[in-house]
Amino acid sequence: MIKNTVVGYPRIGEQRELKKALELFWNKEIDFNHLEEKAIELKQRHWNYQKNSGIDLISTNDFSYYDNVLDTSILLGAIPKRFKDLENEELYFAMARGNKNAVAMEMTKWFNTNYHYIVPELSIEDEYKLNSSKIRKEYQEAKQLGIKTKINLIGPLTYLSLAKRIDGKDCIELLNKIKPLYVELLKEISTYDDEVFVQIDEPIFATDKGTKLLSLLKNTYDDFCQISSSIKIIVTTYFDHSNEATKVLVHTPVYAIGLDFVSGIENLQSLELIEKSNKKLFAGVVNGRNIWKNDLKKTISLLNTISNFIKKDNIVISTSCSLLHVPYTLKYEEKLDFEIKSWLSFANEKLGEVSILSKIFFIKNLSDIDKKVIKLNKEINESRKHSNKIHDIITQDRIKNNFKFSRNESFEERIKVQKKLLQYPELTTTTIGSFPQTQEIRKARREYKNNLIDKSSYENKMKEYIDYSIKIQEEIGLDILVHGEPERNDMVEYFGEQLKGYGFSQNGWVQSYGSRCVKPPFIYGDISRPKAMTVTWLKYAQSKTSKVVKGMLTGPVTILNWSFVRDDKEKSEVASQIALAISDEIDDLQKNGIKIIQVDEAAFKEGYPLRDEKRVTYEKWALESFKLAVSSAEAKTQIHTHMCYSNFNDIIKTIESMDADVISIETARSGNKLLKIFAEVGYKQEVGPGVYDIHSPRIPSVEEIEKQIKLLLEVLPKKQLWINPDCGLKTRKWEEVIPSLKNMVIAVNKIRQEKR
Repeated sequence: MIKNTVVGYPRIGEQRELKKALELFWNKEIDFNHLEEKAIELKQRHWNYQKNSGIDLISTNDFSYYDNVLDTSILLGAIPKRFKDLENEELYFAMARGNKNAVAMEMTKWFNTNYHYIVPELSIEDEYKLNSSKIRKEYQEAKQLGIKTKINLIGPLTYLSLAKRIDGKDCIELLNKIKPLYVELLKEISTYDDEVFVQIDEPIFATDKGTKLLSLLKNTYDDFCQISSSIKIIVTTYFDHSNEATKVLVHTPVYAIGLDFVSGIENLQSLELIEKSNKKLFAGVVNGRNIWKNDLKKTISLLNTISNFIKKDNIVISTSCSLLHVPYTLKYEEKLDFEIKSWLSFANEKLGEVSILSKIFFIKNLSDIDKKVIKLNKEINESRKHSNKIHDIITQDRIKNNFKFSRNESFEERIKVQKKLLQYPELTTTTIGSFPQTQEIRKARREYKNNLIDKSSYENKMKEYIDYSIKIQEEIGLDILVHGEPERNDMVEYFGEQLKGYGFSQNGWVQSYGSRCVKPPFIYGDISRPKAMTVTWLKYAQSKTSKVVKGMLTGPVTILNWSFVRDDKEKSEVASQIALAISDEIDDLQKNGIKIIQVDEAAFKEGYPLRDEKRVTYEKWALESFKLAVSSAEAKTQIHTHMCYSNFNDIIKTIESMDADVISIETARSGNKLLKIFAEVGYKQEVGPGVYDIHSPRIPSVEEIEKQIKLLLEVLPKKQLWINPDCGLKTRKWEEVIPSLKNMVIAVNKIRQEKR
């Protein structure tokens, strides 16, 4: 009897082994065979660890060299024409990263997470063809190790919903071309064993968009289930409830339905229907998106509630979603405060939680070791509630008495003052903030953190980098400069390290996309700012040039959304605490001569709930937090913000209400499409659409950038536009950055010289 499983498992490795191997491969320091060997080693290690932790049903095909949606495009033969002449790994990585002849495919956020996926590009003219070699190979690899697996697939309705048509039409129209390939795949899978479990992820049905696809759901899964009795299909949703889809799925022959009871407690409403259908319930009760130790008593209570409706034999205990979204293990966290560390649970620790929960729930006679684990869990959860590390009365009082949700002057008043003071030209050129994180500055930061060099030596290294960054920008001819952020390991962690109430790990890496990993800090207590966080570095940079240097801060909503947030307080209150800290920092910066301050809200959109009924609440507190953060800015201080990978159509009014003087957005992979909504609503503030994609190593030509700018000018006038790359440049190399920025400035100067 299968008692437990996990939806999916991290693939980057406990020491980021996959990241390191990928980058060696891309740098041509190893060949693909060596990369493949490392991948096989990691998969086997991960499968065995799950097995040894007591997980009954383990996933295959949750591993990826870059992204599972990209893998699905390869699986289906959904290859854009510009890549048709390529094969194997060259094709795969060109689709993800681009090459000298073709731009990469678009990338955007996976629902409301910080994980990025490669957006499929589809066409009615495409001829799709199944390529199941990866799935078959991984299943056999696991089988040889004696691992009982389920094959993870992204469902066709979710895949098509996340894709884009190159002709702008609805991708769902292509279901009749994609669905036969899934049927073909399932037929093949049915030959792998006498019984094969297949987890088909359909998280689109946890969104409002999914309700429009319900008419396609039953026929699709009726057809899938008719292929072979040897296939046990588990349709899985996560990140919110999917009650509408469950009402349909209970009338199909699927083996099981997987539901998220952490982010979608409303799924309890579907239990009676599932019981009547006699289907298995894969109950997602261990949080796959946050790092706090599971409260076993509370979770068993939830499972008992579920079992009031569904027979225990039909319940399989699971995580709420894939563990891809949390760090790998606490094993290497040697510097964390012992008490705080005891409150945490990363991916491997969550395996233990799933295992012990299944023992408590299904087995009456527990071992003495299991009883000790349960007792300790209760003690830790109780101690956390009352710890003096959590509560800060001063911060709590400021929140109650210190709210200000707008600047003193209107945008029209502010922009007149700013233009007179700053004297910037039309099509002002700048960058989003960060410059390449070289090995030298990484080494200096690491050595300083480990007390291998003194503060003076560290600061000299950072200043040398800032000097170089300023010199390069002046030589290139950029209008507004940045200091390059050499002192920052990460745009959130850097601030988290300096805020009271924040914790940070040594090895808490989470995959963002491809080889890109982030190390989110975590909020365990009330937030405050003991001292200025950026003033020293910005003052130094400004002293090295007569041009304006833009100050760089991360906004409160992004700091919140890109952190692991405490689960014992409302997010709105936590965001307000962070906003007050940022407001204090802005005030200090402007008092020290910084005239432009960018408050990045890269994750503002990604934090939106997936359901409309929950959006109003989020939108209110997120907007108030940003406005509280910038409320200290004087009229002469120009406030910028930056947003990543967002379709702004549905939140443009909220963006207007943020009242930033300038907003920069990522548009390079989508032409002027995203910008059009700003024109349609009569957006009056200034906008900096990205004119080249920084996620690809290729250097855009002057002609490419010139063409991109002209597309932008079809939508907004010169006086309203700033020109910048898509995002920060920390992941690129100087030999890519310098020529790219030079080409950008040349393109801008050519267009400036053209007749109006």
